[in-house]
Amino acid sequence: MALLYNRISHKELKQRMLESDEKRMTVSFYEYFPIEDPKLFRDTLFADLSPLGVMGRIYVAHEGINAQMSLPVEQFDNFKKYINSVVHSTQFTDPVTGEKQLRLNVAVDDDGKSFFVLKIKVREKIVADGINDPSFSMQNKGKYLTADAYNQLSENPDTIIVDMRNHYEYEVGHFKNAIEVPSDTFREQLPMAADMLKDKKDKPIIMYCTGGIRCEKASAYMLHNGFKNVYHIEGGIIHYANTIKEQALENKFIGKNFVFDDRLGERIGDEIISNCHQCGNPADTHTNCVNPGCHLLFIQCPTCAEKFAGCCSQECYDIIQLPEEEQKKLRQGIDKGQNIFNKSRVRMNAIRH
Repeated sequence: MALLYNRISHKELKQRMLESDEKRMTVSFYEYFPIEDPKLFRDTLFADLSPLGVMGRIYVAHEGINAQMSLPVEQFDNFKKYINSVVHSTQFTDPVTGEKQLRLNVAVDDDGKSFFVLKIKVREKIVADGINDPSFSMQNKGKYLTADAYNQLSENPDTIIVDMRNHYEYEVGHFKNAIEVPSDTFREQLPMAADMLKDKKDKPIIMYCTGGIRCEKASAYMLHNGFKNVYHIEGGIIHYANTIKEQALENKFIGKNFVFDDRLGERIGDEIISNCHQCGNPADTHTNCVNPGCHLLFIQCPTCAEKFAGCCSQECYDIIQLPEEEQKKLRQGIDKGQNIFNKSRVRMNAIRH
């Protein structure tokens, strides 16, 4: 019987990955397509991807698949052939073969050690959107924009550029003149974006996100709500960044692209547009507080990282000095929830002192 779940501890797997000299690459992709039996599809994927050395996080639902992963460079062609045999894409035509293929986004700033375990989960949706309207359809979505087409349309003074990522992603990097939809979740952003732009339904609107999955759904949502000229960047920020390098195009993205793996970011533009959440100096390196009872995601400069030993506050620094048993007692009953620094929250202001 094929192995359908990982049986090795995460700690051991991470250590193996860090010590290995195997050349790996980070790849992400998504596709909206109907999956009749997500559980069976999930189990088949796990059994077939494990022998290829794939590590990562994959979500499967009736509406499609969303994946971020690390795999051996030497297995890329085998992986590409396999995944295109089980996921039939309509979004991208391979320039060499002329066949419809998945858009595989290869990470920009990467050593391939971004994931150390394979996790494939069945979800209600591949992107939690809060949409309950049965008439909503992903078949009617915005027009794709290549990197060059984006650069041209973004120069139009009537064009509105909308960042469909979370506040902490926007904070460290975004496209020039892009507006933020200030929310912690995508499900909150969708109606918020439609309301913010309700008097601009005839304007050209460009939506973007990290790899394309959120902005593609957002473009369909906007069209569903009466907007006329909606676009989204093909392959998101990741594909845009790769394309401008390949084609020597102007880079209109400033700062860093936040990514949801151990790297927590990849450099796109040279600018540092955010600040350390502790001292206020220029910084754009996200980290998680090393206090297990906190684990806050926040921005920390090298000086504060050394001063607070990777902690977000003096309080957390004092806690990690305690014996482990005392730390465990303090952590009992704590629900960290979505513990992410948001400068708009008054309760986080203490971190700056």
